[in-house]
Amino acid sequence: MVATRRMVLFGGLGAAGALVVGYALWPNGRIARLDKLDAKPGEKFVANWIKIGQDDTVTIVVPHCDMGTGIYTALSQMAAEELDADWSKVRAEAAPADTDFANGAMIEGFALNGMQVPAMLKGLAANTFRFVAAEITIPGAGYAPQITGGSAAVRFTGVNAMRVAGAATREMLVKAAAARWDVPASECTTAHNKVLHTASGRSLGYGALAGDAASYSPSSNPPLKPKSQYTLVGKSIPRVDIPQKVNGTTDYGLDTKLPGMMYAAVRISPVFGGKLKAVSIGDVANRRGVHKIVKLDDAIIVVADRFWRARDGAATLHPVFDNASNGTVTSADITATRVRALNGDGLKSDLKTGSGEDALSQGKLVEATYHVPYLAHAAMEPVNATALYRADGTLEVWAGSQDGLSARNYCAEVAGLSLDKVTFHLRPLGGAFGRRLPGHYNFLEYAVKTAMAVPGTPVKLIFTREDDVQHDYYRPNVMSRFRAALDTKGMPVAWVNDYAGDEGANPEAHIVYGIPNQAIRAMQVKTHVPTGPWRSVEASWHGFFIESFVDELAHAAKADPVAYRLALLKDAPRHRAVLKTAAARAGWGQPLAPGKARGVAIFESFQTIVAHVVEITVSPDGTVKVDRVVSAVDCGNAVNPDGLKAQIEGGIIYGLSAALYGTITIDKGAVVQANFPDYEVIRIADCPQIDITIVESDAPLGGAGEPGVPPIAPAVVNAIFAATGRRIRELPVRLSNLSSSKKAASL
Repeated sequence: MVATRRMVLFGGLGAAGALVVGYALWPNGRIARLDKLDAKPGEKFVANWIKIGQDDTVTIVVPHCDMGTGIYTALSQMAAEELDADWSKVRAEAAPADTDFANGAMIEGFALNGMQVPAMLKGLAANTFRFVAAEITIPGAGYAPQITGGSAAVRFTGVNAMRVAGAATREMLVKAAAARWDVPASECTTAHNKVLHTASGRSLGYGALAGDAASYSPSSNPPLKPKSQYTLVGKSIPRVDIPQKVNGTTDYGLDTKLPGMMYAAVRISPVFGGKLKAVSIGDVANRRGVHKIVKLDDAIIVVADRFWRARDGAATLHPVFDNASNGTVTSADITATRVRALNGDGLKSDLKTGSGEDALSQGKLVEATYHVPYLAHAAMEPVNATALYRADGTLEVWAGSQDGLSARNYCAEVAGLSLDKVTFHLRPLGGAFGRRLPGHYNFLEYAVKTAMAVPGTPVKLIFTREDDVQHDYYRPNVMSRFRAALDTKGMPVAWVNDYAGDEGANPEAHIVYGIPNQAIRAMQVKTHVPTGPWRSVEASWHGFFIESFVDELAHAAKADPVAYRLALLKDAPRHRAVLKTAAARAGWGQPLAPGKARGVAIFESFQTIVAHVVEITVSPDGTVKVDRVVSAVDCGNAVNPDGLKAQIEGGIIYGLSAALYGTITIDKGAVVQANFPDYEVIRIADCPQIDITIVESDAPLGGAGEPGVPPIAPAVVNAIFAATGRRIRELPVRLSNLSSSKKAASL
């Protein structure tokens, strides 16, 4: 197929001269559909990401959800920087959940994994990934690239899409101005939404040039600004989403209101995989406000004119579910499967260097086994969705999702409809942390099936907090065993790590420390408990495992934990710089008051290095209070330093909740915990003082939302050891009795 200019530009000029610019090839027939789908008065879609109106307003179209991470600001900064835009005239909006807004830049980032594409092939690469992104978006595919996760928005979409689109748009505007003035483009400059011709003193606003600029093909490889010329990137610009969240005008899924809307509450099989066998409805169907009772394979749903009526009606029902042969499973049973896996012969090699396990005979043996439990996501906003199934066979859904396009696909699949008959309105999310990623859409399934049972009536299905905690897709339960051999100087010559959990091998188990002989093996041990990504994913448990064991090695070597790590990081200068910064700022080595101690941990995830030094107080009754967390972070270049710090702070608090309190336990095949009284999280009164230093480097951009989590749990337990002499190898901390532990000297 030959690419035409129309394929590149989506054809040109809007009714009022508005310009929308992208930078990759697109098939012909989507222009009219785009205009019908999302064009505002005076606009005509040309491609994605950047729109310029006649009033010089620049709108950044973001192919991600808003779940409070600040990426709408950071991505807009990156695009506006290359565009030389006037920040006061920059706006951001969510991209529609449509195939024409599939995020090929995200696929490119994950597929290439940081690999640099030669300049002459960048256009081809961008075009290929964009085409793939759009074409894989079909019902049943289970995936569509509008994902917000993996701390990838800035490092992938920002780098591969927003910067390139901004620079390409600027080039087109300069060409348009140069042609109008009949001067060489090289004589034109840009600033504050204007193209300038200094020699003649002339200038034109971007809005006035939008129509002409649309006649040029955007470059897939435009020149990008060097860091030294940044005026927006690197500044702590206030987030664009905060005012609406403060004044309450942000519409979350729970805020959705439609004429004639009903509410739905659900009772789901308490044992995962269980099916509905029978139900005693009693007088529920005749209660005031109750509209319908819907029976599904694994749940029963009450639809009513008020949510509390639906909820109370559902609570009164007496459904009988089978247990799918899992009705006797307990947490102890699951732990036993992990132990058997580590002691069996089913472990598969993931990494071997040097002599591997054989090198354990070369020094003093140190061993330890660690265990982390299942964890719920426990976002502020429980999952919910509003759905309307019409008599004409079309479906409309309003919900928060970490991938609007895949959510639309999923709803189409559940309803048995083609994608063109389904509209999905992506709402901002009141937190998610992985709960609303593709593959974890049980709330969408229940909402769609309920709506189809009451055609013509919009229905908002809401999970109660109990539903949200007991029918989640949990952070996996993992057990990890370490063995190391220390030479006569106390330095490790061998590192052997075997681990077993709901997943198999993952690269976060690989260490940055310079140990010559390594062997890492893993085994997947599936259970009936549904699992999924949880903030920082595999790094959340491997960070705890690795950094706890390194601390044990330092103790066995009678070495200072910071100095010991620095010696092992001699070939990792970025890690050394981060660790030194955190230790120095925390006053590592300076004395603390009795009962207080410090612990340290460092971990790289999502291309960002984070070190935490934690100061704690352990009271005589064994209560642990985290007083202070000092952090150093290297994510390459901080696009918005304030935003980066906020995300690290969020990761620290989220990780502390898990480290101190978090556990999902299983009894009789079902989750025991139900709400915050028995699934505790950090409260404001317990939040530590947090001090974050950004360590800039020339490394590729790293993530921000997730890397703050992995080092916090090991830093806490390492501090507890320094304070009490007690090693905690199983989380959460609250399960350990520290009241009678012998106190050790503080570091």
